[in-house]
Amino acid sequence: MQQTDFVVQSTGLSAKGVRATLELLAEGATIPFIARYRKERTGSFNEVDLDRIKQAADKYSEIIKRKESILKSIEEQGKLTDGLRKQIENSWDLTEIEDVYLPFKRKRKTRAAMAREKGLEPLAKRLMSQHSDNVEQLAKIYLSEKVESTEDALQGARDIIAEWVNEDIHTRSLLRRLFERSSTVQSRSVKSKEEEPEAVKYKDYFDFEEPLKYCPSHRLLAIRRGEQEGFLRMYIGPDSEEAIDKLHAKYVQGHTDASGQVAQAIEDAYKRLLKPSLETEFRVKSKTLADEEAIQVFAENLSQLLLEAPLGKKRVLGLDPGFRTGCKVVVLSQNGDLLQNTTIYPHPPQSRWSESVTKLKYLVKNFEVDAIAVGNGTAGRETIDLCKSIDFERKVSVFSVNESGASIYSASKIAREEFPDHDITVRGAVSIGRRLMDPLAELVKIDAKSIGVGQYQHDVNQTRLKESLDRVVESAVNSVGVNLNTASKHLLTYVSGLGPTIAANIVDWRTDNGAFRSRADLKKVPRLGGKAYEQAAGFLRIRRALNPLDDTAVHPERYGLVEQMAKDMGVQVTDLIRNDSLLSQIKLSRYMTDDLGMPTLKDIIGELKKPGLDPRGEAQVFEFANVRSVEELRPGMTLPGIITNITNFGAFVDVGVKQDGLVHISQLANKFVKNPMDVVSLRQKVMVRVVEVDVPRKRISLSMKDV
Repeated sequence: MQQTDFVVQSTGLSAKGVRATLELLAEGATIPFIARYRKERTGSFNEVDLDRIKQAADKYSEIIKRKESILKSIEEQGKLTDGLRKQIENSWDLTEIEDVYLPFKRKRKTRAAMAREKGLEPLAKRLMSQHSDNVEQLAKIYLSEKVESTEDALQGARDIIAEWVNEDIHTRSLLRRLFERSSTVQSRSVKSKEEEPEAVKYKDYFDFEEPLKYCPSHRLLAIRRGEQEGFLRMYIGPDSEEAIDKLHAKYVQGHTDASGQVAQAIEDAYKRLLKPSLETEFRVKSKTLADEEAIQVFAENLSQLLLEAPLGKKRVLGLDPGFRTGCKVVVLSQNGDLLQNTTIYPHPPQSRWSESVTKLKYLVKNFEVDAIAVGNGTAGRETIDLCKSIDFERKVSVFSVNESGASIYSASKIAREEFPDHDITVRGAVSIGRRLMDPLAELVKIDAKSIGVGQYQHDVNQTRLKESLDRVVESAVNSVGVNLNTASKHLLTYVSGLGPTIAANIVDWRTDNGAFRSRADLKKVPRLGGKAYEQAAGFLRIRRALNPLDDTAVHPERYGLVEQMAKDMGVQVTDLIRNDSLLSQIKLSRYMTDDLGMPTLKDIIGELKKPGLDPRGEAQVFEFANVRSVEELRPGMTLPGIITNITNFGAFVDVGVKQDGLVHISQLANKFVKNPMDVVSLRQKVMVRVVEVDVPRKRISLSMKDV
């Protein structure tokens, strides 16, 4: 099977589009570039489709590589027949390929191998024929110095039969279907650890059983974590009696003595070989599926968080609140540069309220601050109260900013490079302020696992998680676009076609030569060749550029087209931009060619109508109700809140009491909800009703029904 055929079969997408996508990927094109600028070639595949194609292509390569390794191994053993080669080459299921390879797999000395060395394989074959009614007499023929008794002979023969059963591809397929259909996941407590304080969080799983196919990812990952921490034992598999009955039906013939030996052998084969092997396989398979589901939830959360509405280019005062250590204050320019920093102590134990008010009023007035960003951690609500109590001489909006991961950033190499002369408290306050100005630009500097969204992010496959989250960041960065003259090295790294080295070279060139005046200047950057320019240029913006198209998502390869449109209309390019009347008069069909179709032409017109439009909207002020602790909550209260995290089982909501509450999936709407993300989104402002409050455990149950 060719790669294109495999990918089409795996994805269900059109062969023409798949072939074009594979060609573009092989040429070094990135997924954001293909999705945006090569719609005609692919048939307008979106980024999700393109990613599925890439993953299927990677899977194809993995299978090809494994086949080559297996064929080489069997050939070296001198056991590769034409039929076996054909069977392996024609299979595209890795599990099936491994089953075929199992009898030839090099393994440590088994009980069956030792029995063969004792010359007992002929006895095993005679037993498998199941004709003999006197196995003792039959076994005596095989007694030797190595086989001292008939029982030793029969045991060895049964070991060989057990291995035959275990390595039979049809048997494994039969039991695999049973595992898929009937397996349950069970967990039991480790009795000696039940009373340990940490064990309480796994109490629901001390005696738990559920069909594996219905066990949701978060539950499976929770059980696995409990097992990893030593509080639980986990088992996966169908009813053993049913499995052995199926093997009996397949192998046991009649009621001879030999049949009894075969029955013993297959029971041993199941318990000692097949069950452990298939249980391991299904543990891995179920973990992989749970990982993918959890990673998908994390990725969707991260995407929404990265695309949270920015405040934009305004002067911001960032506040990292605290009680004993005070509140670290920074003032940032429109571009996020640090202008001033200090510390105030408005809260207990110092309680220097008046002095703090004076300092804040001075900073706001002196630096013409437009907005205040307050971290939502310890003392966050109290610090917001402080800011709102001040009568500033100018209009200043006060925002609560999610500070998850700010401490990670402040201690990172990136932060040290940006602010080598400031301590971590200043860096943390800067991060809070910048998150309000542009969440995307700031959050790309932080390891996504530390941002505080998703579920069980430390339990899933870390390689797959990183790959997925990197794709999310890349997609978000390129969908928004990047200001070439202000973007940090870390933000530029995620631009299509760039990377750490070229991103650093861009910043160095900017430092040495001043601001980029055109996209064409990019070609002067060391190591930024033609391919990188092609991939990146359309996603980079230059404000107030000599060519107005440099501040749009129109790719430089289409500048000539736009200039021709303007010429045909008898105007300048600048006259077309934001001029709906003129743009609506352009007959797009006149400009269609073999490689330029209506999708791209419509994109160009849309971009000219609203050049550089930020798809994220603009940040809005939000206010909590007048409650500040879990103890103040009462069932029946209706409160405003912000969704801080979404999982498969519901959404977590911040209602301003320093402890997020859970809206279970069954309480998200007045209808059945299969996926929470169908009805809510991260950072969404919602109204919730308090259902139950568990003060000792700090658990809050909320509902969005009938609110």
